[in-house]
Amino acid sequence: MGAGPTTSLPERANSGRNYDYRYAWLRDQCYAGLAVAAHGPHPLVDDAVRFVAERILADGDGVRPAYTVDGRPVGRERSLRLPGYPGGIDHVGNDAGAQFQLDTFGEALQLFAAAAAHDRLTGEAERAAGLCVDVVERQWLKPEAGLWELENRWWTHSRLSVVCGLRRMAEVLPGASGRRCAGLGDAVLRETRRRCLDADGRWRRAADDDGPEAALLVPMARGCGFGDDEGAATRAYIESRLAEDGYLYRFEHPGRRLGEAEGAFLLCGFTMALATHRVGAFRWFERTRAAYGPPGLFAEEYDVRQRQLRGNLPQAFVHALNAGVRGPPGRRVGPAVTPA
Repeated sequence: MGAGPTTSLPERANSGRNYDYRYAWLRDQCYAGLAVAAHGPHPLVDDAVRFVAERILADGDGVRPAYTVDGRPVGRERSLRLPGYPGGIDHVGNDAGAQFQLDTFGEALQLFAAAAAHDRLTGEAERAAGLCVDVVERQWLKPEAGLWELENRWWTHSRLSVVCGLRRMAEVLPGASGRRCAGLGDAVLRETRRRCLDADGRWRRAADDDGPEAALLVPMARGCGFGDDEGAATRAYIESRLAEDGYLYRFEHPGRRLGEAEGAFLLCGFTMALATHRVGAFRWFERTRAAYGPPGLFAEEYDVRQRQLRGNLPQAFVHALNAGVRGPPGRRVGPAVTPA
């Protein structure tokens, strides 16, 4: 297996990613709702749609990535004098709760479209979808924090997620509303191609960064924003740079080998299974699924070399993507939302 990382367990555990996760993240709500909707209409879909719609209608452009379970803002981050696992320090609150993350609106639109496909789009949710489109129209050209809660940049994944959401809504909204979604989605995709499509035909991580980015697998899994050549080139590049022993990392940390700065992200492995529909999907699914803990729960990360869970436990978006890959009984492994 080669030499292990030089950093100690406590040092790696204290790398800034152990947080209080007693919060409701809108993106995770959407992932869970989409996974359940792939199985058919269910009250869990209605619950996810209601919570997301309420937050969007209440906050509009000021929508936060995360809320308390009763819809209040998340507090600022602070440390606790309690030992964490394995040797890390625990935190409560989360500073990312005040960020603007554009892809949240794309995921919300996909959730609303999935509800509409089951004839479960409420009037409140339809109003929230219209407000999502308004916000995207005003904000999509501006830098934002993106899926990984980093610095404000022109992240490719965020724009492609918005394209997915707009296209899905265009399929379910009648008349002028649907045409507006389709037109805006086309405009976002054109500009994203201009800024973020590399000369070799793969998607760049951001407009100013041509590195590999596993988040780009999410819109690919949704079946939006990629041509066949772009999808294959992007997937191959991500695998060549971010895979280790069948697991997948988020992105590269300059000057550090894979696995030193953080563990493999289990969300990314399940997303790769979705993005490789019929092309090695079972291999990615089974390898990532093997990283669950004794109670059958998935953490956020997995230390590939030391075979230990890392990050937050349990992690909702990992379980949501796992359910999305598995699909209903008798169904092949495939995307939670069928590609167009």
